Amino acid sequence: MVGGPSLLRLTVLKNDNNMTKIIYSRPLAEPLPPELSSLHPVLQRIYAARGIKSVDDLDYSLRGLLPVSSLLHIDKAAEMLAQGIKDDKRLLIMGDFDADGATSSSVMVKALQMMGAKHVHFIVPNRFTYGYGLTPKLVDAAKSWQPDIIITVDNGIASHEGVDYAHSLGIKVIITDHHLPANTLPNADAIVNPNQPGCEFASKNLAGVGVAFYVMAALHQALLKMGWYEAQGMAVPVIANLLDLVALGTVADVVPLDKNNRILVEQGLKRIRAGSLRPGIEMLLRLAKRDPAHCVASDLAFGVAPRLNAAGRMDDMTVGIACLLSDDKERARALALELDELNQARRDVEQTMRSEAMTIVKQLELTNEMLPTGICLYQPDWHQGVIGIVAGRVKDHVHRPVVVFAKADDDKLKGSARSIPGLHIRDCLDRIATDEPDLIDKFGGHAMAAGLTIDEDKYSRFSNVFAETVCQMIASEDLRGEVLTDGKLVAADMTITLAETIRQADPWGQLFPEPLFEGRFVIHDQRVVGTKHLKLTLGFPDSSLRVAAIMFNVDVDEWPNYQCQAIHTAYYLRVNEYQGIRSVQLELVAIKAVASASNVHEMLHAD
Repeated sequence: MVGGPSLLRLTVLKNDNNMTKIIYSRPLAEPLPPELSSLHPVLQRIYAARGIKSVDDLDYSLRGLLPVSSLLHIDKAAEMLAQGIKDDKRLLIMGDFDADGATSSSVMVKALQMMGAKHVHFIVPNRFTYGYGLTPKLVDAAKSWQPDIIITVDNGIASHEGVDYAHSLGIKVIITDHHLPANTLPNADAIVNPNQPGCEFASKNLAGVGVAFYVMAALHQALLKMGWYEAQGMAVPVIANLLDLVALGTVADVVPLDKNNRILVEQGLKRIRAGSLRPGIEMLLRLAKRDPAHCVASDLAFGVAPRLNAAGRMDDMTVGIACLLSDDKERARALALELDELNQARRDVEQTMRSEAMTIVKQLELTNEMLPTGICLYQPDWHQGVIGIVAGRVKDHVHRPVVVFAKADDDKLKGSARSIPGLHIRDCLDRIATDEPDLIDKFGGHAMAAGLTIDEDKYSRFSNVFAETVCQMIASEDLRGEVLTDGKLVAADMTITLAETIRQADPWGQLFPEPLFEGRFVIHDQRVVGTKHLKLTLGFPDSSLRVAAIMFNVDVDEWPNYQCQAIHTAYYLRVNEYQGIRSVQLELVAIKAVASASNVHEMLHAD
């Protein structure tokens, strides 16, 4: 039985910081075609709401990938690398300090080694020493290895000075990146980026690791064409065996899961579940208490990615790349434990910074009676590696674009920006840079996230200009916090079968979200567990069914609310396993008290 979603019915969920949090259901879409009629009715409605129109949209086999040749300049890059391997050139992979950069570097290194390259090395900038991208300073650091070709992964599209300096030393440069370019491109020997002008690649959403994988696939084709493997007496390598790394980097970078990215992720997950995965990924999954045999995208996003990212945030991503590259399980486990310790340190730092940031936000609200449309936050002792996470947390709380700054060297501040739907944050920074040319030293990024550097003495001015520019570029209705759901379920839908059906329909992710439902429930029991998690027993109106629920990281000053008899909530349908017993559990992501004992029946049945 299916509980049908109400069409764009708005319901107030929570008021917070002058923003209205609302839940509403996705509009009903056209029904799925007959060939998909065998799917569970709830899954049919979920797919219809996400624009699935045919069985081909759910075909995640490798044959559905967009053609390699449609990436601009990929043939030139592949030819350069093929000749470099043939001539025993020294190939240096220059990565980035996040999970996408780490997986991109690992894909390149392993693929080149698999294809017979004898001289492959990688270098990744320490964010605190070298900053972002292929800088002249980083090229200097790389000189001791005497590279013939530098290949950037997940960066380089803004590295004009670094490319020119490398050329002055006789080093060729291939850029592989996915970030949005500026008005001019670096003078590299080849640039592969789906977002560069003139590139007709149908998906602009590849992560850096996706671009790296495509370049390696093109190189593989070039080597096959020239008879390289046969001439060397080598077995033909299977590049698809690296898709576990591609899946991890794609999910970790939170790029939109269009069909092409869903194929890359699903094919990687399929290999992980089959036991064909890098030892480092396996060890990180197990440390996160996730079973590789049942791995889904969210296990990579919330179990593996934070531990891998911790290396670049707190220390140096070299240890993360080493973990992913290791073929020895014991060595991989030791490195994974090191990453786990770094992640715990990151959590401790984040908790302190987040608390301080929210105190500043409350002061801003008290001083101005209303929060600025765009918010900037800065404390001199904040950790540069954690500002992006804190910016995201504050953005989620106030539902406004947020930039968090930390002190860097030479009287500079480094900022990490996070945005909300309705404001392209890189375009916002571009407008500021155009209107105020002396205000931003450098910037780059995407629609939802960006980084920038400014002079410390320009912080106050930037804060004012940022708030004004955001106000000009965003509509007031975009400032409402919204929880978009897939409508209601009824008591008969609360089954392990449906929960597992939804999980197995993975991959879910950015712009192809995991199904989220809403409903009103009677509270039979509620209590806080583990200091900040709310555990409840909920009942359906007009039903004897009771179901367990949990909400993580609640406001313990507000919950448990013993004056509340019913709630309106948005939730994921999960399967909980405890002491060998499996049961349905709702994971709540938003909650609103809607009734006391006197009007509970009326509120539960309200439209």
